[in-house]
Amino acid sequence: MSETTGASYAAAGVDIEAGDRAVELMKEWVKKTQRPETTGLGGLGGFAGLFDASALKRYERPLLASATDGVGTKVDLARKLGVYDTIGHDLVGMVVDDLVVCGAEPLFMTDYICVGKVHPERVAAIVKGIAEGCVLAGCALVGGETAEHPGLLGADDFDVAGAGTGVVEADRVLGADRIRAGDVVLAMASSGLHSNGYSLVRHVLFDRAKLSLDEQVAEFGRTLGEELLEPTRIYSLDCLALTRTTEVHAFSHVTGGGLANNLARVIPDDLHATVDRSTWTPGPVFDLVGKAGSVERLELEKTLNMGVGMIAVVPETSVDVALATLADRGVDAWVAGEITERGDHTTGATLTGDYAK
Repeated sequence: MSETTGASYAAAGVDIEAGDRAVELMKEWVKKTQRPETTGLGGLGGFAGLFDASALKRYERPLLASATDGVGTKVDLARKLGVYDTIGHDLVGMVVDDLVVCGAEPLFMTDYICVGKVHPERVAAIVKGIAEGCVLAGCALVGGETAEHPGLLGADDFDVAGAGTGVVEADRVLGADRIRAGDVVLAMASSGLHSNGYSLVRHVLFDRAKLSLDEQVAEFGRTLGEELLEPTRIYSLDCLALTRTTEVHAFSHVTGGGLANNLARVIPDDLHATVDRSTWTPGPVFDLVGKAGSVERLELEKTLNMGVGMIAVVPETSVDVALATLADRGVDAWVAGEITERGDHTTGATLTGDYAK
């Protein structure tokens, strides 16, 4: 009489030992993100991450800020290229640069990695990128979760998401209530597409134009895949440096929805922001997407960042110091527009003119 083998978690496709191996591999990277407020407080693998908020003595009335995000369908390109150590930069940038919009200093992040099958080295590479992004943002990576979903995701499929917490002094919260007519709009250059609009990009370049990821593109000086995986620029420390050196009224993180829509989110109802396209030239990747898919300019502008990843709204008296501060930090920035009375404008922000050639 044969013995019937009972069901098991491993037989269902979940490899707990592989998960444990992934945790061991990622520990060295997570350790690099420690801040003084996290040193000695537990370690990776616990049920929760700890942060010593009592150490934030420089804040008199600290307000906590929270943000969560992912990187969308850009993960599909990382999977196809087998490059897993940059997508974490994108995740951190999407989260912490939302936090800094209100003036908050990013304190810590947690991540969530969902995979069809745990490949320990691959998961560790993803976490390595997240940890490196946290170092660039000045925040700690205090924990996370790796979930294996066999039967729902393919063996090589994965997705990532993250949440971050920051802190800002109550009387220094930035936003629409600080903006005044006569303020100046400063643009900070993006590193490329960042992490938004990839559903359009993938449809245009691969479904319609039939391009390949390993195709060399002269305008890029590298392959199409390398250009598309260029990590999102992380602006949090640059923005915080601005708030320390000069007066800033608001920031706007240019993500899904494009420049005008995101800038409008921080403009008060009685004012209007005008941004002059002629003050910059979008990078060649934006031109490629537009031409390959015959995408109209307005459609591109409401989907992609068009070369601007962050906006700062400052009083006119702060412009010179702000630009000098950003230049010293290696950030390409310029005067892109102004704030005026709303008048007949029906939206909070508009783009005018034509892009510089």
